[in-house]
Amino acid sequence: MIEVKFFASLRETLGMESTHIEASAGITIREIWNQVTSKDYPANTLCAINMDYAKPDDMVSDGDEVAFFPPVTGG
Repeated sequence: MIEVKFFASLRETLGMESTHIEASAGITIREIWNQVTSKDYPANTLCAINMDYAKPDDMVSDGDEVAFFPPVTGG
């Protein structure tokens, strides 16, 4: 099982804070996004696997936690 979390404006836009999916061999972060949302993967979205920043095409394993964040802004 893979735990999927959404933070800040992504959580509000998607209407969910977290979900779980069954692990499948060779799944990427971008494929997880496509599996749990109906929206296109935003190019500027940050993502992490087990609290380490990752890239959308990085592979995810059973038991991992995947998190999606909007880009950090501020000044």
